[in-house]
Formats: sequence, structure tokens, C-alpha cells
Amino acid sequence: MGATPKEAYLHKADAARILLVDDEPLNLEILCEHLDDPGFNLVAAQNGAEAWSLLDADPDGFDLVLLDRMMPVMDGMELLGKLKADGRFASLPIVMQTAAATKAQVADGLRQGAYYYLTKPFEREILLAIVSAALEQGRIRKGFQNEKFDYATLITAEFHFRDLDQVNRLAGFLARLTPQPSRTVLGISELMINAVEHGNLGITYAEKSALNERSGWREEVERRLALPENAQRHGIVRMQRDNGVMRFTVIDQGDGFNWQNYLEMSPDRAFDSHGRGIAMSRMVSFDSVEYSGCGNTVVASIAIA
Repeated sequence: MGATPKEAYLHKADAARILLVDDEPLNLEILCEHLDDPGFNLVAAQNGAEAWSLLDADPDGFDLVLLDRMMPVMDGMELLGKLKADGRFASLPIVMQTAAATKAQVADGLRQGAYYYLTKPFEREILLAIVSAALEQGRIRKGFQNEKFDYATLITAEFHFRDLDQVNRLAGFLARLTPQPSRTVLGISELMINAVEHGNLGITYAEKSALNERSGWREEVERRLALPENAQRHGIVRMQRDNGVMRFTVIDQGDGFNWQNYLEMSPDRAFDSHGRGIAMSRMVSFDSVEYSGCGNTVVASIAIA
């Protein structure tokens, strides 16, 4: 039998709350089976209108939406547009699951804010990797939605960082210096994480894809940080406020990368569990993102006047 909102709601303390939206009962049942895990609370909706009612009634009630594209009453694209136009859902990640996977359709979804895609039918391991990545994105942004800071009091600052915990703390602090913390925290964090994993530690795109599939990315980052050759490697993040613009410069000690390929949302990478951080920074967090040299220095700017 197909899952209903009441049947699919699995009450688990401290679990991530995921809204599953699909008009096909069998698809909802498969999703519930794949995500039957103590780390998830699941709620099901059978069309976009039903999902919107749940979200509108409890804007902070969900950590992730798994959204079917083609549905009656209100389809996935219409619901996506409503969510992205409503500031209450600024930190809510959306995963679009669809059988419609042409480049034009994927590009349309990317433009509207569906940064993660799943093609039906999908394997459980791929689903879990995408869900994990999307939840991590949401955790980074959550909690900064309404926080403010007197950003005009700090003119310039420089910090060094080595690991992911330092990145998270610094990204949170630096985001609070800006007028819209929920807008900038994800971008700052993504640029700094890129400096650690790809820059200083040399984790390649293909390696991260494989690590995400087995949920081993964080462990590999920690392993490489402990290697003697990486003991002295660190990143630098500088903040400078000048003439109504706040600039964040992130520098790593790596060999650089082909950054030109990652400035735009690419339909070719839409179904990967990663690879959208730089493009998201440009689209969501900053007014401009500019790399220089081999790619180990990036300057991200935001207007504050």
C-alpha cells in the first residue's frame, strides 16, 4: 500500500525530518523503505499542494524535501518556485527526483534552485549519498536565518584554518558580519571547505564522489589531515570592508584546480552528490566570485551599503 503522511511519519528523536513528495504510492513506498533509518523522520505528501500545506503550517518542521517533478494538482516545479520565493525556506534544501532528465529540464530546475537531482529509478546508495549531502548543506545554513551582527564595527580580519570544525565555526562567525547571514554562510563555508579538501589535501572530484557513495568523506579528510606531509598546511580567510563592499579572500596551499568548469551550475553534474558549491556561492551567497592564478585564491564580494 502507498504511504500516507500519517503512516510515513516515523517519530525518532533528533532525526532529520524529510518530506517525501510523489503522486505515485509505489514510489513513496520505495523511498520510505530506502530511508528507513533511525537518522530520519519521514513524512509523505502525494502532490505539491499537499506538501505546501504541510510546509506552510510548519516552516521550520523539515530539514529536506525530496520532490517529484511531475505531479497533478501542483507539480514539483511550481512547488519549488513557491519555496524559493518564500524567505521562510531559505535554508531548506530541495532534491528533485524525476524521470524527466533532459539537459534542458535539468537546467530549468537548477535555475530555480533544485541543486540536487535524482533520476528514477535510483539505487539506495545513490539516494543516501544525495540525501546526506543535501542535509549537510541545510545544517550549514540553518540557524543563521534571523541572526544579525553589527558588521560595520569590523573593518578587516584574517584567520587561519585547517580542518572542517574550524571551517564551520569561522563560516558562522564571518556570515554574522554580513547583512544576510543565511545568504552568505553557505558560500563562505563552501569556499573554505574547497580549500581544505581539494586544495590542501588534494582530494579529487572522482575521489570525493566515491567517498560520498560510502559515506567516508569526512573520515578521509581527517585521515589526510593527520599525514605528516599535511601537518603544516592551512588555509587563510581574510575579510575586508571597503566602500560599501565586503570581500572575503580564501587562500589554500594546494596546486590549484580547473576552477573555470565549476563557476556555473552544470546539468552534467546535477546528479552528482557534490560539485555545485562554487556555483551555489555565486548564485546564492555573493554578488561576485573571482578566482585567480591556478585557483588556490578566490575573492568573493557582497554589497553591504
